[in-house]
Amino acid sequence: MIRIHNNKGLQQQIEIGSHQLIGDVSPELGGDGAGPEPHDLFDAALGTCKALTLLLYARQRGLPLEGIDVQIERDDSEERQGNYRLVVDLALQGPLDEAQRQQLLRVADKCPIHKLMTSTDIQVETRLSGAPA
Repeated sequence: MIRIHNNKGLQQQIEIGSHQLIGDVSPELGGDGAGPEPHDLFDAALGTCKALTLLLYARQRGLPLEGIDVQIERDDSEERQGNYRLVVDLALQGPLDEAQRQQLLRVADKCPIHKLMTSTDIQVETRLSGAPA
């Protein structure tokens, strides 16, 4: 379970298991910039998933992947029209040949978060809990 509660101002304390982090918005939006914005967390979930998927895949297959740097560029200029574009650049490290690099590129799009974002009908139910004060 993930728990989120207001910390101070617009800051949100995010508790994920034993991990804690702060979510916030920029000062331009009235926040303190004390943590990533929700869109940043969404985008980072994709990059993290791709990196972990490739590292695990390479380990299982004995591929000489030594590390990955992920860079994500967001184009949210048409988000209100239903278009949200992410471009993910993967910098693979290690003595990989071109066939192995292409194999890893194909595997990257099979990470669970990529599939969740691109081929799943996500349904969100929001409800109020507790009794009114």
